[in-house]
Amino acid sequence: MNYLSKSLEETNKIAGDFLNSLGLKDQATVMALQGDLGAGKTAFAQEVGKILGVAENMHSPTFVIEKIYEIDFKHFKRLIHVDAYRLEKESELLHLGWEDLIKEPENLVLIEWPENVAGIIPEDARKISFKFIDNTTREISFDEAQDKEI
Repeated sequence: MNYLSKSLEETNKIAGDFLNSLGLKDQATVMALQGDLGAGKTAFAQEVGKILGVAENMHSPTFVIEKIYEIDFKHFKRLIHVDAYRLEKESELLHLGWEDLIKEPENLVLIEWPENVAGIIPEDARKISFKFIDNTTREISFDEAQDKEI
């Protein structure tokens, strides 16, 4: 599905609709955010955080690689925001406990630049693509995979 967003309010609605479609799985729900610099990945992650009740300002964790936020949304207890932009090897993310993070069904993981660590992204990760259209418009595209309740 493809959506156009011309504002943070529209991005918030798109993010909310997507979050409401998520079901419980036997491992973490991973959302792989792909797109060029400035295409809207971090803005989307910030809107997800707002919806989930994250009170602090969510900056992209480019230098710290990952940030973990406690949340209470549906069955999710932690929002993990990962930025793999600076990573050169998958082992760098593995050293941060990636395998344990993606095993836990109560984790919702947003990973920017998943193509930098493609070999360790779960096969069932939801792929969300962001495309810069112009100064005010972004295209947000979701893969067609469906989550299933367990």
